[in-house]
Amino acid sequence: MSVNIEPSWKEMLREEFNKEYFEQLIAFVKQEYERTTCYPPGKKIFAAFDRTPFEKVKVVIIGQDPYHGPGQANGLCFSVADGVPKPPSLINIFREINQDLKIPIPASGNLERWADQGVLLLNTVLTVEKRQAGSHQKKGWEIFTDRVIKLLSDERENLVFLLWGGFAKGKAKLIDEKRHFVLTTGHPSPLSANRGYWFDNKHFSRCNRYLQERGMKPIDW
Repeated sequence: MSVNIEPSWKEMLREEFNKEYFEQLIAFVKQEYERTTCYPPGKKIFAAFDRTPFEKVKVVIIGQDPYHGPGQANGLCFSVADGVPKPPSLINIFREINQDLKIPIPASGNLERWADQGVLLLNTVLTVEKRQAGSHQKKGWEIFTDRVIKLLSDERENLVFLLWGGFAKGKAKLIDEKRHFVLTTGHPSPLSANRGYWFDNKHFSRCNRYLQERGMKPIDW
């Protein structure tokens, strides 16, 4: 199956694209996009890969599924397009960065600038129906994105994986912690953050310290 995705990922995932589950998944996604309103826009389903080629990945942040409100999802986990109000989880991410690194909270919630520096902003499910959270779960996306995580673990070294919340922490089993730096904490959602499971995790400074110690440029968060 031919998939319109960044060339380095296309090569790494070539076998995956030809598997039966993936063909069924794409057929489902096409049908849903024709039947009703789904997010993100079709051209941005693989935006995380398109903005962060395989060999450029330095950091991996794992989300669950895209925002399901109008105009929010832009194909990068936790990110919204310019001009779209920042969702609560993203506000808490920026608040933690402000506390950790003293970086001012930006006006825009668009995280494309992170992706362009090597932060793979990977939702484990890449599409969703409008106002129906989780509606495209268990259709095959999880098999695909698990393979992405495993490929990064096996084929790369010295990546930083940021696993926030129980769902993301469940992906730790796919990652070789002898080759990579894995940081876990609570989810940045208000429910978790307000219970003390998010703030003061210092993931952003710890991530940058790890990168710098290995001769890599830190992320401008």
